[in-house]
Amino acid sequence: MINIAQLSLTNLEFPPTSLALSEPDGLLCFGGDLSPQRLLNAYKKGIFPWFSPEEPILWWTPNPRTVCLPCDMHISKSLKKSAKKVDYTIKWDTAFEEVIQYCCDLREDNTWISPDIIDAYTELHKLGHAHSVEVWQDNLLIGGLYGLHIGGVFFGESMFSLQTNASKYAFVGLCKLCKTLGIELIDGQVENDYLNSLGFVQISRNLFENQINTLTNHKKRPWPEAFLTVNECFI
Repeated sequence: MINIAQLSLTNLEFPPTSLALSEPDGLLCFGGDLSPQRLLNAYKKGIFPWFSPEEPILWWTPNPRTVCLPCDMHISKSLKKSAKKVDYTIKWDTAFEEVIQYCCDLREDNTWISPDIIDAYTELHKLGHAHSVEVWQDNLLIGGLYGLHIGGVFFGESMFSLQTNASKYAFVGLCKLCKTLGIELIDGQVENDYLNSLGFVQISRNLFENQINTLTNHKKRPWPEAFLTVNECFI
């Protein structure tokens, strides 16, 4: 039987991340709620929720952590070549709810993006903390990603594609924005081959926490109003 702490509804604090389990990797505690205050407090500590609808809210802090420095993103020759052949536009924060819904609908393991999760992150978006980066073909949304922007960190949550490479274009667009936004670190949470192909690497939880302890305290810069073409993202 797994023995982890239960959060109360009145206390926003989390147990020390050193108490997270190694199996399953990073499981720290359960319970609480998905209020904006609790979610922001969690992310600043490197903790995020991930659970199925039939489960209580589960909170995780895996070790190692999967991250990318925007300047170290990997752009393959084939992606650069394909970008020259498309006429797509990169926008942000124009269709947040559509992006998170697509991320839910198109994932085989879509159960964790539950209606409660959608509502919670949509509320964070309305408060200016959660953002979407979108790929448009004329007036059609064909790809995108969403996550939280806190100080100098973008905590990525999920991405989707309706056309080949659309989510990769969204990620390149995010990295292009990072210089303007003062984002120095992108969190990908858990390793997978797709993230590895984009330049994500694994670092220890301790190093990750040390970095975000500093970066999340940086002053958050406002997202610009102008949009980009996909080709401009590769310049």
